[in-house]
Amino acid sequence: MNERLKGYFAGITAAVAYGTNPLGALFLYDEGLNAASVIFYRFTLAVLILFVILKIQRVSLKLTAKELKLLVSLGVIFAASALTLYSSFKHIDSGIASTILFAYPVMVAVIMALFFKERTTIGTVLSIVLSLAGIVLLYQGDGTGRLSTLGVILVLVSALTYAIYIVIVNQSGIRLPPFKMTFYIMLFATITTVLFSLFAPENHIMAVPSWRAAGWIVMLACIPTIVAMTCLNIGIARAGSTPTAILGALEPATAVVISIAVFDSAFTLRLALGIALILGSTLIIVKN
Repeated sequence: MNERLKGYFAGITAAVAYGTNPLGALFLYDEGLNAASVIFYRFTLAVLILFVILKIQRVSLKLTAKELKLLVSLGVIFAASALTLYSSFKHIDSGIASTILFAYPVMVAVIMALFFKERTTIGTVLSIVLSLAGIVLLYQGDGTGRLSTLGVILVLVSALTYAIYIVIVNQSGIRLPPFKMTFYIMLFATITTVLFSLFAPENHIMAVPSWRAAGWIVMLACIPTIVAMTCLNIGIARAGSTPTAILGALEPATAVVISIAVFDSAFTLRLALGIALILGSTLIIVKN
């Protein structure tokens, strides 16, 4: 139970860390960077920082053939999830996209039930329902948001690849030092992003436009990448794939809190209710 509680805490930390993404990404978009560039610099700097950490800790970078194959797969899948989500913003309102994205906890639960015979409890179902309801309430659309079939498909692909990533980490049984695992996943995700940019001219890698932009890249590399990814992998290993996925609902709640605190967004009763439902779903998972 102690290990499981550590997993819940890691999952919560991962979700909150991921929720800081808009804080840096919006400023970088204002600086003129495209989506692939933001992802590339975020991943690349994370790889460099993690390399230094591993050297200081004197952790061996050696991998077995099985570990290498698995980590390459995870890196490609994680990059695919990020790239399809950011690409969807061209076709669909980002708020709608972020709401649709959180179909992934349901996907994780379905995959685990169908392919791995995981028992779905009433608590799990209730927590999924509460978290999805809370996320819908957090979306503050004005009714004019763009909606297209391609955009919806891209978001659903992003959600599905993220769900597959979570399930693979859970079922692989891989046991590497957390920073080492994150290092290799980010390394292969970076390579995937570069290859994507080569075949998508509109998403070519751009130069960092200013020192201010560089500062936001450092933030994105440290908090929603290194901290979030490392804690996500720990959460999956210790608490399980479905609970960790559901705890991810804290990510949009964190983004809303940041929007209120930093961007002076209005705090409404609807937002308060949405956050309350998500916190309720989190408590059910921890108590379940």
